[in-house]
Amino acid sequence: MTCFSLTRRHWARALSVLAMGLFTSLAVSSAVWAADDTADAFIKRLSTDLLDTVKADKTILSGDINKISVLVDQRVMPHLNFQRMTASAVGPGWRQATPEQQKRLQEEFKALLVRTYSGAVNQVSDQSIVVKPLRSAPEDKEVIVRTEVRGKGDPIQLDYRVEKAPEAPSGWRIYNLNVMGVWLVDNYRTQFAQEINAKGVDGLIASLAERNKANSVRKADAK
Repeated sequence: MTCFSLTRRHWARALSVLAMGLFTSLAVSSAVWAADDTADAFIKRLSTDLLDTVKADKTILSGDINKISVLVDQRVMPHLNFQRMTASAVGPGWRQATPEQQKRLQEEFKALLVRTYSGAVNQVSDQSIVVKPLRSAPEDKEVIVRTEVRGKGDPIQLDYRVEKAPEAPSGWRIYNLNVMGVWLVDNYRTQFAQEINAKGVDGLIASLAERNKANSVRKADAK
């Protein structure tokens, strides 16, 4: 198994759902945000906007990497604590990294996620999102919002770890995603740790860059 590959078979089967989670705020500009939204209302609004946008845009459905990358920068990133996601995925190596290395890690990790899951977007069709009752107290700063993606086949678990973020448009930010029991950040942490132990932080950056370059070449060859 190559580095950065998905470690469980059911994870691969759920790629389209994970893409749904990663690009969950593609239509954020059309949403009316309220700073006092609850975490589950935030996720419900984002998920509904995503489905409407993806289904209406053929270039997104085709997995157009350039279109998806622009949308991620403009509309997804404000709703992710991506620095926290990257730092958690890198683990102890993050504290060893220089500011420039941390910047590179975020850039390459984002490119890896966007390219890995862009091809799965075209699998979005008749899915709907069901947000489960939220178990939290008003004073909680971090909560898990549990949802199910329903469509053809069995329902698929898709959960979000979110944190209160007054500076964010909705008052919340996502910092991890869980598909069928596998948390995205945790999935990468083990793989990144192995790379850092073997080659250091620069080695991880180089491996991510090489992986992204290979993904780009395969995408070009497929056209």
